[in-house]
Amino acid sequence: MFSEPSLSFNKILVMKVIYGINKIKKYRKPVVALGVFDGVHRGHRNILKGAARRARSIKGTSVVLTFWPHPQKEKSLYSLEHRLRLIRELGIDVCVVINFNKRFAKILASGFVKNILYKKIGASLVCVGRNFRFGKNGEGDVNTLRRLSVLCNYKLKVFRVMRTHNQAISSTYIRSLIRKGNLDAAKELLCRPVAVLGTVTSGMRIGRKLGYPTANIDPHHEVIPPKGVYAVRVIFEAKLFYGTCYIGTKPTLKPHNKKIYIEVNIFNLNKNIYAKFLEIQFIKKIREDKKFNSLPGLAKQIKLDSLKARRLFPSLKPYHNSC
Repeated sequence: MFSEPSLSFNKILVMKVIYGINKIKKYRKPVVALGVFDGVHRGHRNILKGAARRARSIKGTSVVLTFWPHPQKEKSLYSLEHRLRLIRELGIDVCVVINFNKRFAKILASGFVKNILYKKIGASLVCVGRNFRFGKNGEGDVNTLRRLSVLCNYKLKVFRVMRTHNQAISSTYIRSLIRKGNLDAAKELLCRPVAVLGTVTSGMRIGRKLGYPTANIDPHHEVIPPKGVYAVRVIFEAKLFYGTCYIGTKPTLKPHNKKIYIEVNIFNLNKNIYAKFLEIQFIKKIREDKKFNSLPGLAKQIKLDSLKARRLFPSLKPYHNSC
């Protein structure tokens, strides 16, 4: 039977995270990337990697200015913690998380540039997407940044909006793909499998009684794929595992329930992970959620699900971001 060991898959990257405008300080030749960067999709990665490369080339500091909660009050594709993990993977030195509250929302675009980019950070280069807007009521855009660049002594790099099949790549579009279950299309735009970051919580322990112990996951404000059973990669403490993930209402155990549960059975991981963070990467959907007539019937199906998932994994390529 296939057995997958846990593997360290990523070198340790250090990124300083600063929460709040008042804690910002000046760094050497700051190259600043501006944006929400929700999901850190292909277009975001282009901006962030460009900022990191430029900072390295001038022996400066790559700085990301991002916002939480989401300025458009949309349900985020990824939580802040998940977003920070992905930004760190791209080699960014410093990430500043700005609390997007009512007070901050009233700051004029010119005030943001003069007081934050210029006075607090001393930006040498500012990197943004062409459709980036900022300031009170979204009054500021790339033209505002260009106009103020001479006064505030920074250069401006504007990145084009990336497209696929005549569709702009955006977090909103990717959210819609995930909700529809089109995970392969979402994967192409994210440059990695669709994933959920969550905390392990206590559950009913039914899976353990059936011979397949599961970790119950409380997702961190993330977009969840449709109900069903999936073959998944699981990242825990910078190590890679495989398993199956159930998303559904538990119709066999709770026939009238409407709450959505997320449970993951991790192969070859036998330790207490309660209250720990797990990242679940969805590789392939195995089946839909369904009601069984008995617990033995459910146990038989879980065994089949596990076997199907295990047959997928030997052919999987090692973990890496694809762009």
